[in-house]
Amino acid sequence: MNQEEQSTVLGAVKLNFGFNEFLFLSTCNRVELFISTPQEINVVLVKEIILFLNSRLNNIEANTLSESAEIYIGDEAVEHILKVASSLDSLVVGEREIITQVRKAYDFCNLLGLTGDFIRLLTKQTIETAKDIYTNTDIAKNPVSVASLAYRQLRELGIKNDARILFVGSGETNTILASYLQKHKFANFKVFNRSLENGEKLAKSLNGQAFDLKSLAAYKEGFDVLIVCTASSKPLITAEIFKQLNGAETSKKVIIDLAIPANVEESVAKNKYINYIDITSLKAQAEANLQLRKNEIDKCEQIIKNKTEQFKWLHKERRIELAFGEVPRQVKAIKDLAVNEVFAKEINLLDSNSKEVLEKVLSYVEKKYNAVAIKTAKEVLLNPRD
Repeated sequence: MNQEEQSTVLGAVKLNFGFNEFLFLSTCNRVELFISTPQEINVVLVKEIILFLNSRLNNIEANTLSESAEIYIGDEAVEHILKVASSLDSLVVGEREIITQVRKAYDFCNLLGLTGDFIRLLTKQTIETAKDIYTNTDIAKNPVSVASLAYRQLRELGIKNDARILFVGSGETNTILASYLQKHKFANFKVFNRSLENGEKLAKSLNGQAFDLKSLAAYKEGFDVLIVCTASSKPLITAEIFKQLNGAETSKKVIIDLAIPANVEESVAKNKYINYIDITSLKAQAEANLQLRKNEIDKCEQIIKNKTEQFKWLHKERRIELAFGEVPRQVKAIKDLAVNEVFAKEINLLDSNSKEVLEKVLSYVEKKYNAVAIKTAKEVLLNPRD
């Protein structure tokens, strides 16, 4: 569903099922529903929600989805969303993108009027927990994506932002790396591709130029970084092609080969004037870094356990504050009754200065009483004695 469709459907879900609050989170590999309701959450209800969200599903499909759904209730639900936002439950452990997705999901659902005080408080605790984990553990320290690792190696080699970068191939892998380089302020791009139309799409997104792959052999403008990834079963960057691309330049070049099998001829890869980075070495580093991240999970889970317990108290405090929300209004009403009716005659006998002092005293007592009442309630209810 796009956001326009969600605006209509999600509001209807909350209304139809009578939920107090409702948050919808959709990522690349999950759909999560956070629901505040007094009714029982079970497989039957999940199936009804699924069919409401997608009426095109048949009964068998709905049964399969509802029976495979994970249901978390109470403290387990709180712990789950903290794990999700901290990326412990993600396909790639330690990726920070999920925290942004959670924040955007809340902002969107809040704008639609689907959320309330509970989900607001939960989202706040969730984001603070994720930030705590990303700051105080190494869960996100070591890159685990090919794009980030390739970028790091380029920086370690001293490649500047004005480097001349040639892309051979405009498929998904090169597109991801291209976006990553553009994000980090690289700006000089040329794209060579079998399909000129597809090459032009990538080049346009990079404010670069696109060429037919056949013209690579005649390219004479030089390069600093060559990134190649195509479906070719044979090397495209041969010794002859490299010699043509390099021309009379003497500076050391960088070649990043992200293809399987390799798109760079072995003699070129071993050339002493080339820094050669291949997909095999990048993947090995990614796996090693992912393991380092996983080693941090115990530390992260302890933080989440503490934050889950902390949220219980925060929620109780908030419930007390809301429950006592009527007290200030009642105290004010009593004060107004006393001043305007019960002791009206006596007060009218006072001079203006005395009346002003009396009003200040009553307002002071009113303010202090409300603060003491809430503080006392919290102490009694949150710290019960035997």
